[in-house]
Amino acid sequence: MAERSNAQWIHDLTAGGAAREQAIEDLRTRLQRGIYYYLSRERSDLADLAPEEITQMAEDFAQDATLRVLSSLDSFRGDSQFTTWATKVAVRVAISEMRRARYKDFSLDALTMDGDLQPTATAVANGGAPERPETAMEKQDVMQKITRAFEEALTDRQRIALEAIILEGVPLEVVADRMGTNRNALYKLVHDARRKLRTHLESQGLSLEYILDLFER
Repeated sequence: MAERSNAQWIHDLTAGGAAREQAIEDLRTRLQRGIYYYLSRERSDLADLAPEEITQMAEDFAQDATLRVLSSLDSFRGDSQFTTWATKVAVRVAISEMRRARYKDFSLDALTMDGDLQPTATAVANGGAPERPETAMEKQDVMQKITRAFEEALTDRQRIALEAIILEGVPLEVVADRMGTNRNALYKLVHDARRKLRTHLESQGLSLEYILDLFER
């Protein structure tokens, strides 16, 4: 594989003919190596996979990463080696794809089955220490008010988005795809929902500081 300077990489990848084809293939090979290193050395959650499985994942991710790098050449500023920059882009692609795979079977319908919030989704674990009966009752009362606030203050679309992102931890881009919208529009939807929810709770004497303090006891 030919060694190239930053300028040579950019020139070859934007040129035509055989030079560009060879540069793209060299880039894909380098990105595959970088992704394989990341998956095999940095991801403990993949420790049970066989080397050939990680190799296949790296090959798959490298295809998408190569296209991402080619479409982002204008953003390369030359502050580092081109291959270092491209590998960082590739790793981000791999991370994004693995997050998508984790939630590929996720359905927003599951969030509207009963409408109840689980205390464990918002409470902070107290380390297993015994909880005073009056504190437990206070938490239960607050959780009921929060659940009602979700139903009363938010539109169905706001509630679904907020539950998915805040309570379930589903990536923003996955929720946006399932809801048929884009990231920016979803971000505004969630921002408005959180503001409405907070205003509704404060009208009932439940400040955010009080709620956080209660569930940290």
